[in-house]
Amino acid sequence: MTDAPDNVRLDLWLWAARFFKTRSLAKQAVESGKVDVGGQRAKPARGVRAGDLLRIVRGEETFEIEVLRLSTSRGPAKVAQTLYRESEDSRKARETRLADLRAARAGYHPPEGKPDKRARRLIRALGDIDAS
Repeated sequence: MTDAPDNVRLDLWLWAARFFKTRSLAKQAVESGKVDVGGQRAKPARGVRAGDLLRIVRGEETFEIEVLRLSTSRGPAKVAQTLYRESEDSRKARETRLADLRAARAGYHPPEGKPDKRARRLIRALGDIDAS
């Protein structure tokens, strides 16, 4: 990864920090208001500097980060993670939400296959109970 001058385009930095898979997706997210810089909506060409606070909404996840380093090229994920620091509150909120989603899905187990003859009879019998 190469170090950039004093500032880097927001969409380029988001792509280099691996928040979005392509630069055009990063640009689209910024244009649609999913990225705030210092609490204000930004444009894709806005310059990002070290020390800026970003709020990034990506799907169901929300990241609140501080920019530590600048880069204009995309590299390995381990190197990209050194470009920013996520706040503890943001990380805990994401982990809590993920744990809640896992717990909600833990109760349902889809059937492994089609019901057999005995199971079909039971299903029909249960259906008849509701009809009465």
